[in-house]
Amino acid sequence: MSIVSTVRGSLGLKVSLKLAVLVIALTAVAAVIIVTTQTRQMEDLTLEKARVAAAIGARQYGDFLDNAIDSGLATVADVFDRNYVEIKGYDFGGKPKYHTRYDALTDKAVLVFQDKFLDQEDFVFAVGVDENGYLPTHNTRFQKAVTGDAAKDLAGNRTKRIFADPVGLAAAKNKEPSLLQVYQRDTGETMWDVSSPILVKGKHWGGFRVAVSMERIQAHQRHLILVLGGIFGIFTLITIGALFLVVHGAMRPVVALTESARQIGLGEALDVPIRPESEDEIGQLTKTIDRLRVSMKAAMERLGH
Repeated sequence: MSIVSTVRGSLGLKVSLKLAVLVIALTAVAAVIIVTTQTRQMEDLTLEKARVAAAIGARQYGDFLDNAIDSGLATVADVFDRNYVEIKGYDFGGKPKYHTRYDALTDKAVLVFQDKFLDQEDFVFAVGVDENGYLPTHNTRFQKAVTGDAAKDLAGNRTKRIFADPVGLAAAKNKEPSLLQVYQRDTGETMWDVSSPILVKGKHWGGFRVAVSMERIQAHQRHLILVLGGIFGIFTLITIGALFLVVHGAMRPVVALTESARQIGLGEALDVPIRPESEDEIGQLTKTIDRLRVSMKAAMERLGH
């Protein structure tokens, strides 16, 4: 007998399968809701951390430049220098680099606190740029030695460049407390860019940019899906097994009644009373079949006479 025939011939299996499909569907919906909710909460929490980091970074960057002016290390004109002097002697793969009158100061002072932000693993970079997108001092991880390999240097040495792409310029010129954008880097990575304005002596100087890795969020999501998938898979198997056992146990009286009805139909076991074990629908059906047995026995006795 095939599996299909077995299922068709068994009410218990039909009920079990229908309940199993319902459980799996409800479990899948619950899993999707949990993954979606947890991912959204993770994104919101990470972006909020980035907003706080950008605001703190902007204040620290502005304070450093203010203090440099106050201590005589630089003048206001130096700090707002927009005369970008191209660095010669190296092939930067079509991405020129520049010196300004203040980049030597930022190399010494801002690198330490900028790198501190990268202790948060979801952050890719945290840097200050002037209003034209010029980045005087990048994070340490993006100041690797120039190799001459354009592809490697593009990803590994990104300091002292002018990032004049639409996202970079919007971040540099933004004067709102926080600006969130989707940033497509020229290295192919896509991430969130969160920026806050840097003020020097009360004047807008540029912006502090914090990049949040979308890949890390997606990796967290994939991990969550795998964990929940395993948990719900085990839960589903246990639930289906339990349902089958419960339904199978509940169907036993029906199976017994079916056999009794079959025997009565053949005129057998008419002297054996069929006693109900409960007062529910099965009990009522049992009483009805027992009355049928009594009627059948009486009819058989009359025919015998």
